[in-house]
Amino acid sequence: MRNLPAFTLAGYDKGRGKTVQALWFVVMNTVFMAWFCPARLRVALLRAFGATIGDGVLVRHRVRVLWPWKLTVGDHTWIGEGAWLLNLEPITLGAHVCVSQEALLCTGGHDHRAADFRYRNAPITVEDGAWIATRATVLAGVTVGRHAVLAAGTTLHKDLPELTLHTADGRRPVPVPA
Repeated sequence: MRNLPAFTLAGYDKGRGKTVQALWFVVMNTVFMAWFCPARLRVALLRAFGATIGDGVLVRHRVRVLWPWKLTVGDHTWIGEGAWLLNLEPITLGAHVCVSQEALLCTGGHDHRAADFRYRNAPITVEDGAWIATRATVLAGVTVGRHAVLAAGTTLHKDLPELTLHTADGRRPVPVPA
């Protein structure tokens, strides 16, 4: 039986103090996510708050990033409208990665077997050339391999090998152009 009042943040490090956290939430919710904020400014804001961002990165509006200082993005990666990078732990996106509209990358979870529902968080890695399609979900502890594709609306709870397409019907090889 769950004892939710027993839940604590034990073992979870947000990585910055409350002032920086609060400042990020103000910036994210007033400027960063807004349609009028230029993509170049979004990248600059992420960098200013500690993200490591490569060259030629495109971050569209309505993107949410919980903690920028726990985000690494490689060159020429796109993050689509409404994507949510819920990074209680680090998220690493390689080069030429596409995270499509309203995709969710969630590094957080709970131990459903523990009465106190303690955290069971783990990082996410999306390797070079991978595509996380529209409204797909990547869960904590998962690595998406090079040039792998997670189909629209699907959920990934274990590693996806390189050159693999994951759909609701299963997995199969992905042909990759030279």
